[in-house]
Amino acid sequence: MSDRTGGLPLVSVGIATWNSEEHLHGCVDGLTSQTYAHVEIIVVDNASADKSVDLIRDRLTDSRIIRNDRNEGYCIAQNQAIRESRGDYYLPINPDVRLMPAFIEELVRVLEVRPECGSASGKFWRPSAEGEARVLDATGLFIDRRRRQYLRAHGQEDRGQYEQAQEVFGADGAAPLYRRSALDDVQVFDQYFDESYFGYQEDVDLAWRSRLLGWKCWYEPLAVAVHARSFKPGVRRPMPRHLRRIAVRNRYLTILKNEGLECWRRDWWRILLYDVGILGYILLREQTSLGAYPMLWRLRLKAMEWRREVWGRVRARPDTRLSWFG
Repeated sequence: MSDRTGGLPLVSVGIATWNSEEHLHGCVDGLTSQTYAHVEIIVVDNASADKSVDLIRDRLTDSRIIRNDRNEGYCIAQNQAIRESRGDYYLPINPDVRLMPAFIEELVRVLEVRPECGSASGKFWRPSAEGEARVLDATGLFIDRRRRQYLRAHGQEDRGQYEQAQEVFGADGAAPLYRRSALDDVQVFDQYFDESYFGYQEDVDLAWRSRLLGWKCWYEPLAVAVHARSFKPGVRRPMPRHLRRIAVRNRYLTILKNEGLECWRRDWWRILLYDVGILGYILLREQTSLGAYPMLWRLRLKAMEWRREVWGRVRARPDTRLSWFG
């Protein structure tokens, strides 16, 4: 699978599209301006009704395109692309992300010298007009003791406070760079991303599973991108109703599959108190999301199969697992 040209490892870039034409121009501009030249691009289109595929064909002429007959969701599409990829590294990128020229080069440099890291994350800004202050979108993922996920630094003005390269819990799914050998190591039932998720929080699930199996994640601030995020964290109203239900369901799938008993014993009351708040919000403000709970029930046995598979080969020590949530 490995293909090195001039000593450079091949990076496979995977784009999952679904009516993404509006954002793809910036995404393509970012990819074609990269200083790192040894790249292959695989596009999986989920039955777009717009001109997403035409745009890709016109501007990324060497890319491979897979067309699905229906919208299979992010996870299935990315798994299709990973299976088709040949690179030592795999970069799934959202169509609404524009990479700065050195993005791939900097993340490859990091992972080439840090074999313990299975993934790397860059610094993401929100879009801004010329002259406006740069506002951060994400500098990695972290999870608190309620098991609420956060985008590290989201919404903060970039004043240089995140210029320190360091280990983080995981990489935000907008444009993480994964070591292919790490992806192969953490796959479960031939799936890299859990296809039960469809989309949303699949990056958290993969990050948590990777940590359990001994892989670390590195944040590199020299790898910069702009992310025109469609849905903002904590702002649910613009989200379609079915996606709100999926987001609620996926929280519990992630906990059910990945939570350690020693972590649960320490934090169970925080987790349950937060979940009571979620249920109260749904009952008062968002009754359509009550469907998340029967969806979760239908997936419970499959989730437990995943849990048994992962926990049968966990490498992270209990004290290390306790340190992840803060």
